Amino acid sequence: GGVFPQSDNMGYLFLLCLLLPVYTITGYDASAHTSEETKNAAVSVPKGIVNAVFWSSLVGWIMICAITLAIPDLPTAAGQGFGMFFATMDAILPASLKLVLYIGILAAQLICGLATVTSASRMLFAFSRDDGMPVGSKALASVSAKFRTPVTAIWTATVLCILYVLLAMSIKVGEMSIYVIVVNSTLVFLFLSFTVPLVAGLFAYGTAKWPTPGPWAMSAGLYKLVTVLSVVGMGVILFIAIAPPNERVLYVILGFLVLALVLWFAVENRRFEGPPTGNRIAARKAAIAAAEAAVGEKR
Repeated sequence: GGVFPQSDNMGYLFLLCLLLPVYTITGYDASAHTSEETKNAAVSVPKGIVNAVFWSSLVGWIMICAITLAIPDLPTAAGQGFGMFFATMDAILPASLKLVLYIGILAAQLICGLATVTSASRMLFAFSRDDGMPVGSKALASVSAKFRTPVTAIWTATVLCILYVLLAMSIKVGEMSIYVIVVNSTLVFLFLSFTVPLVAGLFAYGTAKWPTPGPWAMSAGLYKLVTVLSVVGMGVILFIAIAPPNERVLYVILGFLVLALVLWFAVENRRFEGPPTGNRIAARKAAIAAAEAAVGEKR
């Protein structure tokens, strides 16, 4: 269980190898989630996204090459499965250097976890502020007068993440843990969330709906070319993500989509008004100004 079918097709094997960087080069959209708190966001946010992808790709490529070249025996390593990395480190590194490396990896994982919680809590706060959560939007949208942060949303996201990991690691479907299934499903939904606005932009960019791009922009023709290539690439990634032995991921995705559609047409499309527009934006700005004045902050 949990093993990809054996194949001599080099194209298929190459695509499988993309799964490793795909799992690690994620979260680069965090700059967008905090754009409201970013100075000169129209330039800083896209610059942050590009830098995150570039440096992650470069450093990751060097690291993967180093680990691959350090493996003493590839057939033996392949048979060790998830323990391959640790077995390789045991074989090539002295104990002291190995400890330093593991501490560095632990620190990097902690920072990645904090970044994930930051993005999750920021999105939870933003959705709640627009009354987008089915329950608890008012509490989750509240901002602490003392810390000037959405404390409720932050702690809610943090606790839910921890509970999810603890529960998912202890439950299995067949030989595969719920954790693996949900993580793979999350990867699919993550790239779907990128694909939807890209496709929408493909038809809107350079038209009356989107006549004036920001300062960090491509020409309409180049944008459409890059978008098509991106969507095709994401389609390949999504196909690999639901291929055996991850076919259960497809069931989770379809079940979630059906549930989401039922909830939307049964309840949410009549309750949720969408992001604020017109007078609601003016009222939101007035409320923010009043809150800032209440804590002595000057614009």
